[in-house]
Amino acid sequence: MLDSGAPIDLLFTDVIMPGAMNGRDLATEARKRRPGLRVLFTSGYTDDAIDQDGKLVQGILFLAKPYSRAELARMLRVALREEGAVIAQEPAA
Repeated sequence: MLDSGAPIDLLFTDVIMPGAMNGRDLATEARKRRPGLRVLFTSGYTDDAIDQDGKLVQGILFLAKPYSRAELARMLRVALREEGAVIAQEPAA
């Protein structure tokens, strides 16, 4: 889908996924193909979006499960409106 050329407004992904790739990996790979792609993460495990200091990882929009339709709608509006609705850039090695 990412390579098809079809317009994509937002990637909405769970942080935890089956297989070798997780949601952060997916978002990173998607943004290689679509720079500036907006990303909204969700998970039932809040530790997935929190760094070692216990803070929400900067630059990541996160919707904790369970959520209501109204909460989902609100976060989708935020993600589609904000320029910062992308995955945080990994620090250079």
